[in-house]
Amino acid sequence: MEIFWFIAIAIVLAMFFILDGYDFGAGIIHLFFAKNEEDKEVITKSAGLFWDSNEVWLVAGGGMLFMAFPTFYASVFSGFYLPLIIVLWLIVFRAIGLEFRAQFNYQMWKDIWDASFGVSSLLLALFFGIALGNIVRGVNLGGVENGISTHEGQYFFLPLWDSSFSPLSATPGIIDWFTIIIGVISVVTLAMHGANWIILKTNSSINEKLKSVIFKLNIALAILTVLSLSVWQIVRPESLNNFFEKPYLIVFPIIYFTGLIGLFYIKKLKKDIYGFIFSTLIILGGITSSLASLFPVILPSINNVNESLTIYNTSAEEYGLSVALVWGIIGFSLIFIYFIVQKRLLAGKIDKMDYGKH
Repeated sequence: MEIFWFIAIAIVLAMFFILDGYDFGAGIIHLFFAKNEEDKEVITKSAGLFWDSNEVWLVAGGGMLFMAFPTFYASVFSGFYLPLIIVLWLIVFRAIGLEFRAQFNYQMWKDIWDASFGVSSLLLALFFGIALGNIVRGVNLGGVENGISTHEGQYFFLPLWDSSFSPLSATPGIIDWFTIIIGVISVVTLAMHGANWIILKTNSSINEKLKSVIFKLNIALAILTVLSLSVWQIVRPESLNNFFEKPYLIVFPIIYFTGLIGLFYIKKLKKDIYGFIFSTLIILGGITSSLASLFPVILPSINNVNESLTIYNTSAEEYGLSVALVWGIIGFSLIFIYFIVQKRLLAGKIDKMDYGKH
């Protein structure tokens, strides 16, 4: 049952980053490339019509994590308390930026909420990438100092950064040079994903320009990917062991590199949907490859005193997991029905659809 719920939660979180990821990306594109009012309005609309339904996946993932792996949930939500609060506020300001922008037809008012939408989207992409960097790097479980735990082995606390700014420190912070690299990869990836979404769903005047932007960002992503894989071997030398021991896991990196290679042909693709599919593959492959490299560990310990958190030592009782399976099937069914209906109602280009005007 632990493996089932691990896979189920991984699917839900992947859906969140694929779906809400294009909202983050649209915000980044809006911040840097939307210059005239028509483009700003339609790009805002491409995110605004979908953001609330997309974040259902985040709520579902959090609820499932609390149910299936309560010890991991308690550990992460206490150890990452400060960045999680920052993420919460960024989500709030992104949402109100979208919802408030069109309430008054004053340029200063629009500029304020455009900045709220764009900057919040950029920082959310960065912080979610940094969060992934922390997971794959590991944390000082138990707060070990001089070989002695200062608190229970499944708990930890991280400052925003350590004075060394190094992932190799015995007491690393949330932000270091390794997690920053993963954060930048997240920003670049979601910016491309958002650009592909804008091309797919709108007739924005910058659509052709965005194809060139995607191509350049994809070059940057390829370089960052090689860099991150290299430094990951320094941070966690055993990070690729799972792929050698279980060769079938190589399918996940293949998914990632298929998307990466595909986007080099963005200017030649005949249908807009293809670009969006390729950026989706990058996100899906990146998340699944990261999880596969750790499995069954879900939060590595960087000390030798306390063991890493795994799906087995953090899970709920078997009875609880079994009972939750029934309700999980019902919940999944409702989410997918909601998702399908919403996407069908908003199929095609959304330029002429109404959003945010009262």
